[in-house]
Formats: sequence, structure tokens, C-alpha cells
Amino acid sequence: MSALLTRDAIVSAARGWIGTPYRHQASLRGVGCDCLGLVRGLWRELIGPEPEAPGPYAPDWAEAGGVERLAQAGARHFVSVPPNAFVAGDVVLFRWREGLPAKHAGVATSAHSMIHAHDGASVCEVQIGAQWRQRIAFAFSFPGL
Repeated sequence: MSALLTRDAIVSAARGWIGTPYRHQASLRGVGCDCLGLVRGLWRELIGPEPEAPGPYAPDWAEAGGVERLAQAGARHFVSVPPNAFVAGDVVLFRWREGLPAKHAGVATSAHSMIHAHDGASVCEVQIGAQWRQRIAFAFSFPGL
């Protein structure tokens, strides 16, 4: 683990992914990634080798399984923080609909903005407005902060 890991370093690294095309299950900056791939790629850049491989997953993996797999993995490798208390550099997980597991991730660049990858677009920085805020389910800090 890098002794130089800071929230500013995380945000700077995440901004380096802006413009990366969306590619399901990919995690290569400038080549392609999905939301999990963005977090995986940042882990490799900032921490080192990934602690576990996600294995293949279909686009409807959360709806089909009904288990909080993404949040469980986050709890294994990151530090849980209250969902409404995330800050720049934290990973934030979202539910698309009430009653479904969280299946989307973004990296907060402030308490009001994030970088994320979503189907049909490239990695971008967006405001966390009311529509996003009501879907926040979990938040995690990178270890070592």
C-alpha cells in the first residue's frame, strides 16, 4: 500500500479516467471500463494488485441474484463510512431502484460530485443531484487514508 495515498491523489487518479469509453467488465484507463472497472483500475493504480477477481458478471447480475455482492466486496476491502457522510476520494454505491441491491459505483470528487462510468457513455464527472443522492446505498473509503 502506498504511504502517499491521499484523497487528492484518489481524485486526481480518477480524473485521469475521464473520457475512457464504457466497456462492460473492462478496467483499463483510456481503453474501456464499467463502473466496477473504474474502481478496480484505481485500486491497481493507487494500492497495487487487486485483492480478488470479480469473475464474469452479466449486466443484470444484481437483479438476478438479489444479494448485495458489490457492497459485500466493498466491506471486505475498503473502510465503510455512513452513506450520507462520504467525502472526496470515497467510493459511493447506488441502487437503481428501491428493493434491489446496489449495482453502480462512483468515486466522489467532493460531497456534491463524482466520477463514474455508465452504459452508453464514457467516464465523466457529474454533480450528485437529487436523483443520484436518493439512490446512495453505501460508501467506502480506500484503506490507508
